[in-house]
Amino acid sequence: MTTKRIQNIEKIFNKTTSSKHIHEGVIFVENTNGDFSYSKEYGGKGVDSPLLMASITKLFTTTCILGLLDKNELSLGDRLTKYFDNELLSNIHVFGGKDYSFDLTLSDLLFQTSGLPDVFEEGGNSAKSRAIEEDYYTTFSEQVALVKNLKPHFAPQTKRKAYYADINFDMLGEIIEKVTKTTLADAYKKYIFEPLALESTYLPEHENDIIPNIYYMDKSIYRPKVIRSSRASGGCITTARELMIFTKAFFGGKLFNKEFFEQLSAANKLQSSMGPIYYGSGYMRIPLNGLITLFMGKGELMGHSGSTGSFAFYYPIKDLFMVGDLNQMGNAALPIRLSMKLAMTTK
Repeated sequence: MTTKRIQNIEKIFNKTTSSKHIHEGVIFVENTNGDFSYSKEYGGKGVDSPLLMASITKLFTTTCILGLLDKNELSLGDRLTKYFDNELLSNIHVFGGKDYSFDLTLSDLLFQTSGLPDVFEEGGNSAKSRAIEEDYYTTFSEQVALVKNLKPHFAPQTKRKAYYADINFDMLGEIIEKVTKTTLADAYKKYIFEPLALESTYLPEHENDIIPNIYYMDKSIYRPKVIRSSRASGGCITTARELMIFTKAFFGGKLFNKEFFEQLSAANKLQSSMGPIYYGSGYMRIPLNGLITLFMGKGELMGHSGSTGSFAFYYPIKDLFMVGDLNQMGNAALPIRLSMKLAMTTK
């Protein structure tokens, strides 16, 4: 059984990395107790090589928020007016002729139900298209200003609607700093890195911090300023080995109250460009029994992927954790497809 499982994983990973646009990659698959463990590298990227987490960083931000909720230091019902001044929030969310800017709550951010637009993907000069061409730094207030130049997609908390937008988590990062009275990097250390003894995982803050190159199609680009701007929504660096430790802890209840986490089970389907992905309390949920899999799968993947090819998912039905990186910014769907294939074909 174990040999067959390894053969399946290897076959899927080899097929994925045979693409002309994949220049390096790593995959690491384990079950909860570690008696099944398999990893494979491609292009020299191993389990201890630095990788850009990109949006998997949102799981770190979620961890801090859940930890603070557990301590009653904040509430999901808190309005953003508790943490931000009126000038910053003013006109950030005007939809259908009504201003919802001062009605937004912490829950709207965590569940991606604010309806706010995503400056990374949207607009004539989106942050993504600009990042492909140049390295640049954006402050939080500048990010908010960019959001205000775009139109929201629906009123906050519209039933069965979610819209994936980095600004939701950038705002959560600012809230974490205000509540903890420390930097986001120090909050990550306190709630994640130190409890799990992670030594190669960090949020870059300084120019000499190591930030890996990113591939966009066949071009290798170095974007330290863009990464340092991303912070709570996508700025962390880790390794596949340490990402596995964290993913197990996140879904295993080692970092916050698991019972409380399980009560936050609501999830809404994201915009059509995000495929079959639903978003729950700070993490992605991907059902495997839908049209995209011809209804052949069972259960769901839980975790997160990143726009640069990173992934960290848990598949409860088979008790499998799968993490890794394909380091390709040109196709954000690649790590999702890889993870779905691994879940569906691994016996």
